[in-house]
Amino acid sequence: MLDLSWVRSQFPGLGHTTDVLLDNAGGSQISQSAISGINDFLTQCNVQLGADYGTSKEAVKRVTQAQSAISTWLNAKQSEEVIVGASSTWLTRMLSLQLMKTWQPGDEVIITDVDHEANRSCWLDLQDQGIVIKHWRVNTETHELEISELNKLLCDKTRLVCCTHVSNIYGHINPIADWAEVVHNHGADICVDGVAYAPHRLLDVQALGVDYYFFSFYKTFGPHQAVLYGKHENLQRLPGINHRFIKDTPYRFQPGNVNYELICGIHGAIRYLLTLGRHHNNGHSSLRENLNLAYNAIADYEQQLIEPLIEFLYTHKDIRIIGDTVADKNQRVATVSFIHKTLSSQDVAQQANQQGLGIRYGDFYAVALIDTLGLRNQHGVVRVSLAHYNSPEEVSRLIEVLHKL
Repeated sequence: MLDLSWVRSQFPGLGHTTDVLLDNAGGSQISQSAISGINDFLTQCNVQLGADYGTSKEAVKRVTQAQSAISTWLNAKQSEEVIVGASSTWLTRMLSLQLMKTWQPGDEVIITDVDHEANRSCWLDLQDQGIVIKHWRVNTETHELEISELNKLLCDKTRLVCCTHVSNIYGHINPIADWAEVVHNHGADICVDGVAYAPHRLLDVQALGVDYYFFSFYKTFGPHQAVLYGKHENLQRLPGINHRFIKDTPYRFQPGNVNYELICGIHGAIRYLLTLGRHHNNGHSSLRENLNLAYNAIADYEQQLIEPLIEFLYTHKDIRIIGDTVADKNQRVATVSFIHKTLSSQDVAQQANQQGLGIRYGDFYAVALIDTLGLRNQHGVVRVSLAHYNSPEEVSRLIEVLHKL
């Protein structure tokens, strides 16, 4: 069992609110170790990198260690494959503009109607430059993106397929490795949104076979920053957006360099997960092994946490779960969306909010999915997104309030 008392003690924000925080897919709590990483850099070595005096060397050491830790977290082949930036939306926009310079009018990009707009809008805007956008549409009965439909869209002009590892509405884990194989067999690349996946499962970009992968750290127990992974050979072909004389990767894609204190905060979030793995399994020697142990504990606990909620929603005659109706950790993460037969999603969420329950309603920037499902007039869905620091008592309180509503 997860040591919940220890876990909650690692998140100081939980002690400064009376609300039950069940909107973690919108932004997780930040761990104390991430806060300490930011504070320590600012108070101990807040200078520019690259000089020969001791404080600057210490700053270089900390930023370099953080970059290496992020690379290990992703299981990238090398740290040069990891670009850190202000947000996932910014990083995908930057990527789209760079790739555009290597494509020709008539080249094709496939996007889905399930994705967050971060992995849609930047590609749709390339239509003005002659890029053809094709739409991989979800089966509204099964709520799945089917490979058979993807195969119909792929052709020799396909340059990129953009999809999500986990929908921030459905919570379903998509078979990215299978999709990547299909895409590569057609000579195209794949760009995956991992924002809703990274807080719940350990990443392995090599095993997934992806060409580009991005997610946000402020939803993964760290500060407001994001990461974009790109295969080294792919990034080497892109022109970059930094000063013309800068040739190094990833610096070519990080104008002004990374935010030093925030990347140290990211390192702190990774240290939290490392400590979580050690705390629950008596420790292992490598960072990667401890991350694996931590995420296994998270997956097991979150399945137990979400089971009673899904059971309540599934058996309630006036409620319909949008997506999977199971709690199986192999199929979904601890994010579940639903609608009510007569109450709007706005009504349900706001009444729950008045009872101190932090849940949300809307489209969560999965604009196309809500429109495809015909839920715009419903004010979208009600979404409950749990994290491993939530308690069974908090879930029981939510169920009690929903039952009364």
